[in-house]
Amino acid sequence: MHIFQKAADLRSHLKTILRERRSNAIGFIPTMGALHEGHLALIRAAQADGCYTVCSIFVNPTQFNDLSDLDKYPRTPEKDAALLAKVGCDVIFMPEVEEIYPPGAIPDFEIDFEGLDEVMEGLFRPGHFKGVAQVVKRLLDLVDPGQLYMGQKDFQQVAIVRHLIRVTGFPVQLVVVPTVREADGLAMSSRNVRLSPEGRRLGSVIYQTLVAAQSKAMNGTLPGEISREAMTALSDAGFEPEYFEIVNSETLQPVQTMLEAPQVVACVAAWLEGVRLIDNMTLK
Repeated sequence: MHIFQKAADLRSHLKTILRERRSNAIGFIPTMGALHEGHLALIRAAQADGCYTVCSIFVNPTQFNDLSDLDKYPRTPEKDAALLAKVGCDVIFMPEVEEIYPPGAIPDFEIDFEGLDEVMEGLFRPGHFKGVAQVVKRLLDLVDPGQLYMGQKDFQQVAIVRHLIRVTGFPVQLVVVPTVREADGLAMSSRNVRLSPEGRRLGSVIYQTLVAAQSKAMNGTLPGEISREAMTALSDAGFEPEYFEIVNSETLQPVQTMLEAPQVVACVAAWLEGVRLIDNMTLK
C-alpha cells in the first residue's frame, strides 16, 4: 500500500498505473477518516469492479458551517491506515489543507444546484454543500478516477455530487453503495463513537422509525402524516429531530403522495447527546 501526502507524488504514481491498466481502472473513495465498515464496503466494491483503489483521508474545513463540529470531528490516521492496509487498499492520499487549497491557486467555486442544496441538510447547514462540491471537484481533478464510490447513507450528498458530475461533465462513473448498518440497524457513522453506551442503544430508534415509515407508506398512509408521526416518535425517544422528510429521490422535494415520483425516499436528521445523526430509507 502506498501513502501520499503530496498531490504531485500521487499524480505521478497514478500516471504509471494508468499506463499499465485500462483507462478507467482507478476507483476513488473520498473520506474524512475515522473509518468504519461502511467505508471499507466502498473499498471492497471498487475492488470487486477490478479497480486500483485510491482512498483519500481529508477533513475538509469548507463543509463545516460549525467550527466546533470541525474541532470535534474524530481523527484516527494510524488506525485508518491499518484498516485500509488490512482490506488491501492500493493508495491512501492524506493531504494537508494547503495541498488541497493552495493559497490563491484555487478559484472560488460556484455551481447552481437547482434547489438540491436548499432542502433538508441545506436548511440546517448553510454553505455545507458548496464545501462538499468544492472538495469533491478538487479531489476528482487530482485523482482523475474512472469510478467514484460513495455510500447511500449520505443521500443528499450523493445527489449533490451526481449533479456536480453532470454539470461539469467530469468523465467519472458514480457508484452508490448501500448503507452499512450495525446489527441493531443504526447506520454506521464516524460520529457514532461520540455516543455514550445508552446513546448508542437509543440510536437504533432512527432505523426503527424509518422501517415504520416504510411499512406505513406501503399501507397507504400519506407522506405528511408519516413525517409528523416520525418526528413525534423521535422526540418521545429522547432525540431532537431536525427533519423527517419524504422526498422525490431526483429533486429532493417533498412529495404529497407516493405516486408523485418513481422513487420516494425518507430522509432524517436528529440530534442525540449532542451528536447529529442522519439516515435514509427508500419507501418506493
